[in-house]
Amino acid sequence: MSFDILNLALDIAVVAVTLAVVLCGWRLLRGPQITDRVLALDTLYMNVVALVVLLGIRWNTALLFEAALLVAMLGFVATVALARYLSRGDVVE
Repeated sequence: MSFDILNLALDIAVVAVTLAVVLCGWRLLRGPQITDRVLALDTLYMNVVALVVLLGIRWNTALLFEAALLVAMLGFVATVALARYLSRGDVVE
């Protein structure tokens, strides 16, 4: 019984996070300012990490957790680099 509830909860969560990814993609493409696009990109990679973790739980594989860790690290570095570029004009001093 609890296994069916877990599958239902995972399905609902995957649909919700997929909807969030679509909405972040829309804001990334249609953002009126560059700061809106940077925030959409930051939120997009966090949603992708959540989606990969949910799929890793659903498919019962550890490989997707490592992929989520890599996406999180690369997304963080990319967000910091983009923020420094927009605020200072260069990434490396």
